[in-house]
Amino acid sequence: MSDSVIMHGTTILTVRKGNEVVVAGDGQVTLGSTVIKASARKVRQLGAGGPKGNKVIGGFAGATADAFTLFERLEAKLEQYPDQLLRASVELAKDWRTDRYLRRLEAMMIVADAKTSLVLTGTGDVLEPENNIAGIGSGGTFALAAARALIDTDMDAEAIARKAMSIAAEICVYTNENLTIEKLSA
Repeated sequence: MSDSVIMHGTTILTVRKGNEVVVAGDGQVTLGSTVIKASARKVRQLGAGGPKGNKVIGGFAGATADAFTLFERLEAKLEQYPDQLLRASVELAKDWRTDRYLRRLEAMMIVADAKTSLVLTGTGDVLEPENNIAGIGSGGTFALAAARALIDTDMDAEAIARKAMSIAAEICVYTNENLTIEKLSA
């Protein structure tokens, strides 16, 4: 597949500070060097929560159809393991790595509940980020660096995420400032 038909263009960031966690994503989708859509929603709530009403939020980087397939699979795992985001994520990662169909999916995910933030990859990684901050996608490292610089300020998690995403959008041509933000409190 040539670069002209590979979809690029996502920055997803999670920031956990105090009793709050935020997952933020930009809205830009590109095909080669053309912006196809500027207002895509790459961050959303997953499932209805477990018996205790625990909510999960997530964001994806990569091929959209692949990411939605993974979101659906994670929601099924959350139904199987209610209120156990880590266990559901590990089970998804096992399937993702071993299933012939899922192995071909090209996406990464950040998921969070009130207690845990995780980065999920197709190589079987289920990573809990250091410093309660993680970034994925083409602008993820820029947003991550900015958020790390801001974490010790008086800003709350949402303000840090907004500022870090703005900085990433100034640097990464595949990132815009049309944000979707989901937030949970502990």
